[in-house]
Amino acid sequence: MHKRTILRTVAAAALCAVGGLAAAQGTPFKIGLILPMTGQQATTGRQIEAAAKLWMAQNGDTVAGRKVQLILKDDTSLPDVTRRVAQELVVNDKVDVLAGFGITPSALAVAPIATQSKTPLVVMAAATSSITEASPYVVRTSFTLPQASVAMADWAPKNGIKSVVTLVSDYGPGLDAEKFFSDRFLFNGGKVVEKLRVPLRNPDFAPFLQKVRDLKPDAMFVFVPSGAGAAVMKQFGERGMDKAGIRLIGTGDVTDDDQLNDMGDVALGVVTSHHYSTAHPSAVNKKFVAEFQKANRNLRPNFMAVGGYDGMRVIYEALKKTGGKGGGDALLAGMKGQIFESPRGPAFVDAQTRDIVHNIYLRKVERKDGQLWNTEFDVIKDVKDPGKK
Repeated sequence: MHKRTILRTVAAAALCAVGGLAAAQGTPFKIGLILPMTGQQATTGRQIEAAAKLWMAQNGDTVAGRKVQLILKDDTSLPDVTRRVAQELVVNDKVDVLAGFGITPSALAVAPIATQSKTPLVVMAAATSSITEASPYVVRTSFTLPQASVAMADWAPKNGIKSVVTLVSDYGPGLDAEKFFSDRFLFNGGKVVEKLRVPLRNPDFAPFLQKVRDLKPDAMFVFVPSGAGAAVMKQFGERGMDKAGIRLIGTGDVTDDDQLNDMGDVALGVVTSHHYSTAHPSAVNKKFVAEFQKANRNLRPNFMAVGGYDGMRVIYEALKKTGGKGGGDALLAGMKGQIFESPRGPAFVDAQTRDIVHNIYLRKVERKDGQLWNTEFDVIKDVKDPGKK
């Protein structure tokens, strides 16, 4: 009798487990994609959305028996809006993952919500080093400014650049770029003549560029967010700074692939350091670029697109590892330590910092077949974020 009771209990438990799994697999797996689709950073939103949809088109919308649903929300890059939208996605839509985040303040605004609800937050764009420290549920697939800035500070003094004025947008990533470039450049024997910071909202670069021209450094090191590079390049040319012998160097945001062809001859020869170029010569990237352009009216994918594309990969692989069950902590564990071949090259998610580790390339703007490209000429392999202790 006792044996039959035990068997009945075990059978009931097994049925509950199977029922629970069936219920989980019957509900869609929801990804809340929060992006700036309007406003100053709209190009970032457009690129990441296109990349996320491309990943789903290539890999299907069902993972481990779960239908994947993408819920896109426009936050216009205003942190108060980002926070409200994230709250709605978690409470009302019951999303399994939050993703996107065009700028640092938006990502930081949502970090407490991710922690409280135990929802993995996949940062596909924002690049301030400290973001991953704001919540144990943050995983980043974009890059960090210290990764790119240190590489440029090592290259510049070896290539005739002894004095620099830094010009950065006045918010987290810009301050990271300024600090890590300046500290490393000084360490390498260079001189930082002045540090200039431009307001993030409605920036007017003209007075700052005039000041750089008056100071006559060997080069101007620039960081501006994706989408603002064309304005800097245009005004740099209009002031004849290149003809005055001032070189323009920076992180790859300033020669954004999305806008590069519109920048004209003034961009030729500009050297930047970054983790991705549309011209990266790997087979994986050539396939990615061709299919991205085919799906988006010949739009060139930029580094934001790759952050979105790899972010979707990390989410899909984590869901596979849970057997379709999901769950915040299980998904987070599945994201940590992933190693993969990205369009950017080899990459992995550091299990300790939850930050992306990848190659940083030195690139020069060149014209080929009538178009401008960021052509890679050197590489620093497996760069971790120097901003992490």
